[in-house]
Amino acid sequence: MKKIVLVALLLMGFVAGKAQFEAGTKYIGASVTNMGLSYSSEEKLRFGLEATGGYFLWDDIMLKATVGYNHRPHADNITLGLGGRYYFQQNGIFLGTGVEYCHEAKSYNDLRIPVELGYCFYINHYVSIEPAVYYRMSLNDFSDKSTVGLKIGFGLYF
Repeated sequence: MKKIVLVALLLMGFVAGKAQFEAGTKYIGASVTNMGLSYSSEEKLRFGLEATGGYFLWDDIMLKATVGYNHRPHADNITLGLGGRYYFQQNGIFLGTGVEYCHEAKSYNDLRIPVELGYCFYINHYVSIEPAVYYRMSLNDFSDKSTVGLKIGFGLYF
C-alpha cells in the first residue's frame, strides 16, 4: 500500500510540476499602475488599474493582451494593448514591449509603445507578485504624453 501511495504522489508531482514559463502555459494578471512616478509636464496625480491575459507560445516567451484604466485630475483614459514578454528563467526577471492604443474622452487618441522591466516573485508555483518599471512612449505627443511609471501586480500561471 505504501508503494502505491508513493507512486501516486510522485506521479501527481510530475504532472503538477509544470514550469511556469513553458510553452502552453496561460497567464492572468492584475496590476496597480502609475504609482507616483512621472516626468510628464501635465500630470501630477495618477492612478491606474490594468488587467493582463497571456499565453506562452514558446518557452520563456509570452504573447499578452492588456486592458487598462488610468485616472488623472483633468481626464481619465482607457488603454488596449498587445505585446509580449521574455522571461529570464534563471532569476525571474522579465522584459516586455508591445503597442498600446490610448483613448481619452473628447481629448485625444494616442498610439504608444510601452517597455517594461519587472521581476516575478513567486508565492507558490502558480501565483506571483510582479513589481515592474515601465516607460510608455507616445507617438502622438512625445514630450507631454510619454510617461514613466511603477506598477505592482499579481500573476496567476496555469
